[in-house]
Amino acid sequence: MSHEAPPVRVLLAEDQVLVRDSFKLLIDSTPGVVTVGEAGTGADAVVLARRLRPDVVLMDVRMPGMDGIEATGHICAHPDTAGVHVLILTTFDLDEYVYAALRAGASGFLLKSATAAELLAAIRVVASGEALLAPTVTRRLITEFLRSPERRPAARALDGITPREAEVLTLVGRGKSNAEIAEHLHLTVGTVKTHIGRLLMKLQARDRAQLVIAAYEAGLVTR
Repeated sequence: MSHEAPPVRVLLAEDQVLVRDSFKLLIDSTPGVVTVGEAGTGADAVVLARRLRPDVVLMDVRMPGMDGIEATGHICAHPDTAGVHVLILTTFDLDEYVYAALRAGASGFLLKSATAAELLAAIRVVASGEALLAPTVTRRLITEFLRSPERRPAARALDGITPREAEVLTLVGRGKSNAEIAEHLHLTVGTVKTHIGRLLMKLQARDRAQLVIAAYEAGLVTR
């Protein structure tokens, strides 16, 4: 007897009611995903995330009071919501927030110009524990990071990381997929997944997005 997987539970954090209603209509009319709450401010998003413990928070950056970046930090740092994944909604004019959001614990980014299909796919990817970093966003993140060295934190040590793991981490930082990393290093995809799993454990990283940050902070990504 087969059992259907429970739907992905989504909390919407968006201050524009019309936009929020559009997301809700799309999600609730799609099998396998469902909205469980709506927040119009970052502070409300934090409260509802702790109460509802959704799988994914679809988080706008610009909201009154506490913005989406600060709300993401509160959600990802609190033990009650450690398993909640945050998907940031962004536009190209908000690139300066990308690095801050990843450091705060965001699992990925979705451009507001995305299609309905891309939005639904992004929610599922993030809910599964994977990171969603579009190549365009990753490239812009690298550019921003390298352009503003004064904003970097102290270099991160990579104690206990093997040379092969460092190679994998470098490629993750450049936005490469598992398949691309496997091809580049002449490994199987399964072996790449094993290396990434060990990196997540050794670096105490939430997900792949956090590995990207680790690669930058360790100086592995230089161009």
